[in-house]
Amino acid sequence: MRSTGRCPVPVSPTARPARTARRLAPALVAAGLLLGAAGAARADAAGAARWPAFRGDNARGVAPGPVPLAWSVPGKKNVRWKTPLPGLGHSSPVVWGDRIFVTTAVSGKKDDELRVGLYGDIAPVKDDSVHRWVLVCLDRKTGKILWERTVHEGVPRIKRHTKATHANSTPATDGTHVVAFFGSEGLHVYDMDGNLKWKKDLGVLDAGYYVVPDAQWGFASSPIIHQGRVIIQCDVQGQSFVAALDLADGREVWRTLRDEVPTWSTPSIYTAGGKTRVVVNGYKHIGAYDFHSGKEVWRLTGGGDIPVPTPQVDGERIFITSAHGSMAPIYAVKTSATGDISAGDGAPLGGSVAWWVSRNGGYMQTPIVVDGLLYVCRDNGVLSVFKADTGDRLYQERLGDGSTGFTASPVAAGGRVYFTSEMGDVYVVKAGPEFQLLATNPLDEIAMATPAIAGGDLLFRTRSHLVAIGE
Repeated sequence: MRSTGRCPVPVSPTARPARTARRLAPALVAAGLLLGAAGAARADAAGAARWPAFRGDNARGVAPGPVPLAWSVPGKKNVRWKTPLPGLGHSSPVVWGDRIFVTTAVSGKKDDELRVGLYGDIAPVKDDSVHRWVLVCLDRKTGKILWERTVHEGVPRIKRHTKATHANSTPATDGTHVVAFFGSEGLHVYDMDGNLKWKKDLGVLDAGYYVVPDAQWGFASSPIIHQGRVIIQCDVQGQSFVAALDLADGREVWRTLRDEVPTWSTPSIYTAGGKTRVVVNGYKHIGAYDFHSGKEVWRLTGGGDIPVPTPQVDGERIFITSAHGSMAPIYAVKTSATGDISAGDGAPLGGSVAWWVSRNGGYMQTPIVVDGLLYVCRDNGVLSVFKADTGDRLYQERLGDGSTGFTASPVAAGGRVYFTSEMGDVYVVKAGPEFQLLATNPLDEIAMATPAIAGGDLLFRTRSHLVAIGE
């Protein structure tokens, strides 16, 4: 992180009589420490105001604390600002410095249909009205909209699920570029002031239930930026692929085809043996590719056939989970893995996997690692916590009463883990080997998007607003 803090200029005691210097020395040291601490605090605040992609840096979801423990949006407690957003979107906000970027899709219909909860209806929404796909930039300190750009306008090329939107993919930024991905409506790259740099039509990206092709559910994989490249994962009906594009001009660096059914996961980055890899979730192909060439490094077949969670990299382990189907596995794959590590029945080969368990995986939420513990929460609110190095389960508890769903992924800061229910209640759990629910905080609105953390604030994207929670 870049520092904006300035070091105080020391005052030399040799310019004064020795006795005076001896008297002033403790005060000067104390003043220097205070000024240094203030400068460090400013630097930390500036550095902490970065959350550049889905769930921050490489989807880790952990930020320096503190952030508020308790708040109430209806009671206006610890609410710094609340800004209305048009349309519908489940994309998360991303942050760079004092700017927030978020995407949305505005239907031509007066009322957008959005049905949340625990249900199994696979039918898509019928809405053939003209939509506007919009990128919005807000001021982080005030919530004021600085600019917005209509990225695309037209009738959606595919339909969406009743629980989804046409703006599911979280944008990404490197402080110079902002990448907004709208699936079939294209990949669009702007500068920080809203000037279009380039755009790319990737064709129809039909993400839906592969068993029933007419069940179109909407694209959701988010782009990531790494070393001047945009990495995208496009697992769809038809020809699936993962690709790297040049961030400067959109030139395709490589594209690797995947024999894969539709998925909704975002790629992650890791390094092994000095080589950079792109790791992805999947059903036929969980695995990794070489960052520079796109060549396959390893693969693992099996798990849930509707993979959503993003791979979570922690040291020498990569945690991958899915839960549609009876197996519901959690895999702790070693970063040293190579080749086909499948055993043919969904179980991985032992040499490349640190540990794995079945029937404990998460369906919608990306897991999170905090202080050596892995937190995996299912869509019904059942939270399981494991030792990240061994896979030993420490506890299993339910958040809420089981009547509400959980889609947003958890984030963590200051020794606390924050879980957001679809109905807008945020459960704050103490990080540690024993379950302790510290607070339950209302957002007063449906919340499907994963929150961001920046500059000591929690940023929640609800059905119709972006809300900043801070003290």
